[in-house]
Amino acid sequence: MAPVQSDADLLAAFAGGDRNAALTLTHRLTPRLMGQAYRMLGNRAEAEDVTQDAMMRLWRIAPDWDADRALVTTWLYRVVANLCTDRLRKSGRGVALDAIEEPADEAQSAADNMQDAARATALHDALADLPERQAQAVALRHLEELGNPEIANIMDTNVRTVESLIARGKRALIARLSGRKEELGYEDDNR
Repeated sequence: MAPVQSDADLLAAFAGGDRNAALTLTHRLTPRLMGQAYRMLGNRAEAEDVTQDAMMRLWRIAPDWDADRALVTTWLYRVVANLCTDRLRKSGRGVALDAIEEPADEAQSAADNMQDAARATALHDALADLPERQAQAVALRHLEELGNPEIANIMDTNVRTVESLIARGKRALIARLSGRKEELGYEDDNR
């Protein structure tokens, strides 16, 4: 089994003419970028357009890529976030994080599926009510599971600001959702 190449190595290989490197990098990164764009835009077709645009920008800068300046993923997340923000501003919409359908788990009952859908809707509605930067920081940290330094790079800010945005966002989410514990099926204060 061949060793897994880093994103930067694959990008350099693409810049050197290796089309298979581009295919590998596309398969590796597109699902995560698509997820970020879909969470921000709430529209699959727009998310696909943004993801494609971000990848095209990556291919254009590949020959000049400086792996010491940023991770490929950090750069791409920032590009996707900026493209989504531009689309949202042009259309006059806010961040559309509401009512994102999740695939049903075959092992769950209909009641469990309904409760999971209610929880997801409640979370996405609460996220949509947050200021845009708080929502973005919370989503990148807890939905994309990125570290604070990487989020800081994506959001073009510092780690301390990211920590503050996440903390304020989580407090606001708790405040918005705390009165709905029973409705959402949470019985204790640990969830």
